[in-house]
Amino acid sequence: MAGDITEAGELYSPFVGLVYMFNLIVGTGALTMPKAFAHAGWSVSLILIIFLAFMSYVTTTFVVEAMAAANAQLRWKRWEKEEDDNESESSDNEVVPSDGYQRSEIQPILSVQSRGLSDPFEIVERVEMGQMASMFFNKVGVNLFYLCIIIYLYGDLAIYATAVPLSLVQVTCFSENGSCGTQTGERNDTDSCWGPIRRIDAYRIYLSVFTMFLGPFTFFNVQKTKYLQILTSLMRWIAFSTMIVIALVRIAAGEGAGDPPIAQFSGIRNLFGVCVYSFMCQHSLPSLITPVSKKKHLTGLVLLDYILVLAFYSLLCFTAIFCFSSGALMDMYTLNFSGCSPYVPTVVGYFLGLFPVFTISTNFPIIAVTLCNNWKTLFHREGGTYPWIVDRIVFPLITLVPPVIVAFCTNHLEILVSVTGAYAGNGIQYVIPAFLALCSRKDSALVYGPELSNKYLSPFRQVGWVWFVLCWALACFIFVTANFILTDINI
Repeated sequence: MAGDITEAGELYSPFVGLVYMFNLIVGTGALTMPKAFAHAGWSVSLILIIFLAFMSYVTTTFVVEAMAAANAQLRWKRWEKEEDDNESESSDNEVVPSDGYQRSEIQPILSVQSRGLSDPFEIVERVEMGQMASMFFNKVGVNLFYLCIIIYLYGDLAIYATAVPLSLVQVTCFSENGSCGTQTGERNDTDSCWGPIRRIDAYRIYLSVFTMFLGPFTFFNVQKTKYLQILTSLMRWIAFSTMIVIALVRIAAGEGAGDPPIAQFSGIRNLFGVCVYSFMCQHSLPSLITPVSKKKHLTGLVLLDYILVLAFYSLLCFTAIFCFSSGALMDMYTLNFSGCSPYVPTVVGYFLGLFPVFTISTNFPIIAVTLCNNWKTLFHREGGTYPWIVDRIVFPLITLVPPVIVAFCTNHLEILVSVTGAYAGNGIQYVIPAFLALCSRKDSALVYGPELSNKYLSPFRQVGWVWFVLCWALACFIFVTANFILTDINI
C-alpha cells in the first residue's frame, strides 16, 4: 500500500486471478449487508447494489488503465536513462535533453518501436496505487491520496476491532438460567452476560484482550503468508456456503420469518456505505492483476468477477431477509447462526459464530502494519530518516490507539462499515481511480504521442465517464452527510 514497485513475481492463470479477486472483494463487509438490505427494502437494495457493482467495475477498469500507463512511464524512463548513458559515452560534448517529456516532443514513437518492445503498455511490473499517485498527481494530490487511504485503513481497523469481541460476546454470553442470549437484531448491551457482568462489559473485556494480543504486532513488520491466505479463504467459503444453505432449508421448510418491505428510504444511507465497502478492491488491484499470465481478456474477466460477486451477494442477502425478520438480523450475519441458534447444530453454530474471530484476527496485524507504513510515507522527507522512538513507537501508537478507542466507544458494526464505505471508501473507489485515469491519459499522450494507444484503455474511455464518476461520488457524499444530519435531529 505504501507504493512499492516490484516485479510481478510468480505468475498464475487468469482463472486463479479471478478466484483471488473474488476472495478479495467478498470479505467482512458482506456479513453486514443482510441487515442493511432488510432495512432499505428488497427492491431498493437490489437496484442500488446492481448500480454500485457497475460503478465499481467502471473504476476498476480505470485503475487497470492507470497501471498500464504507469508501466509505460517506467519503461520510458528506463529507456531514457539507457540512451543518456550510451550517448554520454559516445560524445561527452553533445547536449541531450534530460527530461522525458521534452524528449517525447522530439521523438515520441520511433524510439519506442526501435527498442524491441512492441507494446510499452504491457503490465509486467507491479505499481501500487501510492506509486501511481506519485507519478500522476501533484504534491497536494499525493498527500490527499495518502490521507484518504489512512482514513480508510483506520475504519478497517475499527471494524475489525469491533467485530471480534462482538462475535465472542454473542457466542459466550448466557442468561441467568444458562440458556443462550438474545437472538434479536436489537441488542440490549445492559443485559447480563456472566452474573453481574453486562454484555457491554464483556465486549470491552474481549476488546482489551484482543488489543493486548494483536496490538503488539503493529510494532513489527508482519507479512501475510500464502498458506494463511489459503486457510482464511477456505474458512470464508465454508462459512458463507453454510449460512446460505441453512437459510434456504428454513425457507423451503416454511420456517422463514422474513417479510422485508419493498422500499424504505431511511435505510438507504447505511446500505450505500455497506455496499461501497463490500465492493472495495481497487486499492489491491496491482497485486492481483500484475501476476496474471495472460491479460488478453482482462477486462472481460474482471466483468465476470463482478457478475459473480453480485450474484453471490444477492443470494446471501435475499436468503437472509426472507429467512429472518428485519428485527432479528444482527449487525454481523454470522451471529444469527451462532451457538445460540436452536435450528443450527452446535458445532456448526460455534464455527459460524467464531468464524470472524479467526479470519479477522489474522488480517488485523497486516492492516495495522500497512497503515503504519502509509503514515511513514506521508511524512517522509527526501534523504531523511526517523529517530528510533518515532519509527518504532510513535507511528505504531498513532496507528493502534484511535481505532481501539472508536471500538470502545461503539459496538455498532453496521454504522462503522457504513461510515467507512460512504466517506473514505467513496474516495478510494470513485475519486482516486477517476483522477488516475484522467491524469495518466494526459501523461501517456505527452510521452508517447497520440498514435500509440494504451491497449488496456478502459471501455469507458470517454472523458464524460470520468466526470460522471466524480459527480456520482460528490452526490453520494452530499446525500450521506445530509441523511446523517437529518437522522441526528430526528427529521
